[in-house]
This record gives sequence, C-alpha cells and structure tokens, in this order.
Amino acid sequence: MPPIDRAGRLSPLGFVLLAITSVGWGLNFPIMKHLLTEWPPLSSRGLCGIAGAAALALIALARRQKLSVPRPMWLRLLIVSMLTIGGWVAFMGLALLWLSASEAAVLGISIPVWVALLAWPILGERLSPLRAVALTVALAGIAVLIGGNGIEASVDKLPGVACALAGAVCVGLGTVLTKHFPLAMPPLSLAAWQIGLGCLPIAIVGLAVEQPQLAALSYVGWLSLLYMTLVQFCLCHVCWFAALERLSAATASIGTLLVPVIGVLAAAAMLREPLGLREISALAFTLGGVAVALRA
Repeated sequence: MPPIDRAGRLSPLGFVLLAITSVGWGLNFPIMKHLLTEWPPLSSRGLCGIAGAAALALIALARRQKLSVPRPMWLRLLIVSMLTIGGWVAFMGLALLWLSASEAAVLGISIPVWVALLAWPILGERLSPLRAVALTVALAGIAVLIGGNGIEASVDKLPGVACALAGAVCVGLGTVLTKHFPLAMPPLSLAAWQIGLGCLPIAIVGLAVEQPQLAALSYVGWLSLLYMTLVQFCLCHVCWFAALERLSAATASIGTLLVPVIGVLAAAAMLREPLGLREISALAFTLGGVAVALRA
C-alpha cells in the first residue's frame, strides 16, 4: 500500500507500529515460500487476501469509516487494485516457485525505483541525475542477485526474476496512477476494497486452475494461511496506517527498507537459505538504490 503523502510528527509509538509492519511483511516471504510446498501460489494468496479484506472491512466499520465508493471512482479503484494488489499477489507468488524467499524479498523492495522511473512519462516528473543513480545502483543489486551463481543457475531462475520484477513494476505503476488519480477514501476502507478487488480474480483463477486440496495442508500450512490473512493483510495494514498518522510519509517509506532485511534474515533462519556474499551484496546494492530513490 503506497504511503499517504502527508507530514506527521515523529513519535515513539509510530516507530513501534512501523517496526511491526516491516517485520510482519518481511516474515511473510519465508512463510509463503514454505506454504508453496503444501498449497499452490494463486489459491493461497488469493483466498488469504479475500479473507483479509473482509476482516479489514469489519475493522473499518468498527472505526466508523465508510465503505461506500463514489461512482466516478470505481474504474480507477479497480485498475489500481488490480495493479497494486493483484499484480503483486499473483506475480510474487509465482516468483517463489523459482526463487528463494531471500531473492524474492530483495527484488520486491525495488518498487520505489520503478515508481521514480514511471513517474517520468506519466506524471512528468523529470528523471533527475540522483534518480538515475538510484536506478543504476538498484539494477546493479539485481544483476548481482541474478548472476552471482553462474549463468546456468541464472537461466533457471529467469522466470522467477521476471515474475518478481513484474510484480514490483505493477505496484510501481499502481502507485504512480494513484498519485495521478487520487482515491479519496478512508485508508482502511480503501485497503479493504483494494485487497478484495485485487485478490478476487487471483483466487478465482487459482481455484479453477490449481484446484487446491484442504487435505494437503498440515498444521504448519494452516498456521501459514492464518499468518498471511491476519498478520500480512490485517495487522500490518492497520499498523501501517496508524504509523502514517504519527510519522511523515518519507520516514515511513524509508522505514520499510527493513522489510527485505527481515525477509533475508528470516529465510536464512527459518528455511536454511544461504546468506553469503552474493545475498548480502545484492541486498546492500538494492537497498542503497531504493534509499536514494526515496530521498530524490
């Protein structure tokens, strides 16, 4: 969910909420990677998104936020939802079929770089030298990640890399379109609609094509589904918007750089994925590019 462009005062509680959000989203990468051993990607992510959207809608109603959508806004809401949520959910789920959780986390955090690049033709925001440097540095990180294990290994991972980057570009495009066509709705209500509209077609396609079986889920698989629904889609979004009420959008955006760090470290601890020079270098390059893009 793109940050609301609004300044806010700094507060310790805001940083705590931001930390909860970043840790929750970061842990989701290894949890989703493990879930793929039991359930297919589109069904699991799509169904969890629908359940999470319903829970967010209940939370919004409890906070007396209106769920009604103005009629002129429906088309832009649908387009942005399909890009920002649907594209991310589908492509990143598929990417994990070829990539490790740490690789997906590093590629996923490149979103701000694509926002800076896409804002040039769509919003007329000139690609400044600083943003060009940010893009170059982030691409260097991606190159290290792709080519660090040799050409043969890199070719095998290309479908996953393409899916992960497609998901990041979809979110970047959706973010830029949101800036161009603002969605004037209460934040939790907007999140509920975006997640619901974005995940519904993914879940339908997943159920039709993948035909998941509940019997295939172990208790760890059920816990993973609950985590994705209640933590990734619900708790993290509630904490994210609460953090934005207490921190500036720029501070909150830079704070989310913790997400890939948590994802890489958690993947090493939970899945025994390698954490060597290649992973650390790719993470450092990509984080550096994103940090520059956020400050440009």
